[in-house]
Amino acid sequence: PKVTGGQPYLSNDSHKALQDAEKQLKSFGDEFVAVEHILLGILNGKDKPAQLLKSVGFEIGVLKKAIEELRGGEKVTDQNAESKYRSLERYSKNLNEMAKKGKIDPVIGRDEEIRRVLQILARRTKNNPMLLGEPGVGKTAIVEGMAQRIIDGDVPENLKSKTIISLDMGLLVAGAKFKGEFEERLKAVIKEVTDSDGEIILFIDEIHTLIGAGGGGEGAMDAANLLKPALARGELHAIGATTLQEYQKYIEKDKALERRFQGITVDEPSVPDAISILRGIKDKYEIHHGVRVKDDAVIAAVELSHRYIADRFLPDKAIDLMDEAASKLRIEIDSLPEELDELNRKIMQLEIEREAIRREKNKDKEKELNKQIADLEGDRNELKAKWENEKSVIQGIRTEKENIERYKHEAEQAERSGDFGLVAELRYGKVVEAEKNLEKFQQQ
Repeated sequence: PKVTGGQPYLSNDSHKALQDAEKQLKSFGDEFVAVEHILLGILNGKDKPAQLLKSVGFEIGVLKKAIEELRGGEKVTDQNAESKYRSLERYSKNLNEMAKKGKIDPVIGRDEEIRRVLQILARRTKNNPMLLGEPGVGKTAIVEGMAQRIIDGDVPENLKSKTIISLDMGLLVAGAKFKGEFEERLKAVIKEVTDSDGEIILFIDEIHTLIGAGGGGEGAMDAANLLKPALARGELHAIGATTLQEYQKYIEKDKALERRFQGITVDEPSVPDAISILRGIKDKYEIHHGVRVKDDAVIAAVELSHRYIADRFLPDKAIDLMDEAASKLRIEIDSLPEELDELNRKIMQLEIEREAIRREKNKDKEKELNKQIADLEGDRNELKAKWENEKSVIQGIRTEKENIERYKHEAEQAERSGDFGLVAELRYGKVVEAEKNLEKFQQQ
């Protein structure tokens, strides 16, 4: 069969939309046509797609304003421009926001290290702290503790308005297919930080990955070189964190980068300090797992992990131990108890036996088996009712603890915003009521 007709071509309306997109490009001062230019071009037309967009509330003025807000002053200068919009939001975590939402565990101790970080940040030059310590000693926790202090206003006046942003190297590298794409992303992040006029402090965990470590090759070398000029000019405020071994292997060899940072050694906490840290954070684990962690268990977790786990460091190994034990207990609570499971199996076995006896028409034996099954079913129902009651009590305790935590967090937020009426209602109303409910459940 023959098909008549020429090559597929664009309609007049499509042509007009693309021509209009080119005009939009000039009005924005861009070098390449982007998706937003084409969208504005379609919206300017009089065809069906334009009418449809307008009918659902699209307006040119509002759309242009939204595009400018999304871009944050960026221009389309290459074919991957969209990957640079809101780079900080895309490739990092805002620790201040996490602290506001109560997603950061309380930092116990470490006052000396936090004070030293604040002191270095307040310097005029070389004001970039570098936290050096073994894995699991709490380097990241120190920076999270600083974010919490900024939110609470417990920092010097010059740091109260600062925002700590944690750079996620994994997100920065993920999906960078072409050579130079990773560097473009990093440049966009650095630009956003420098444009903030020192209001953003960039936290780079595992900072040695920027210097050829982690299989980055030449690209990773370039990443460290991109940071150096901004650090040298004092435009970029950064906090680094790495282990002593990685610091000696990578950072010390790069003298230009090493000079920009001031080292702070973060030692492993002692056993009494680690016990204090676990006491401070155990509430979060109790709420998560729905179990109560006794003080004896906290002490045992620290002492036993210190004695028997030699290749890891406190408090991380003790926290893992407490978390693992609580997780095991939670699974036991949620699963069918062993005694109940055994009774179910016995009843099933006797029921199979009874069916076999029925075929043989042995009435006495059947009667005996019926009695045994009835007794076991009575025991099972009693045990099941007890287990379900205990489960509901544990769930009640967990819910009330979550409520107390939430009300306390809401009260802190209300106190920061100056709503003292809500603070009083939460602290002396809802928290007290939830504590009474918790006490009732615990007595059960």
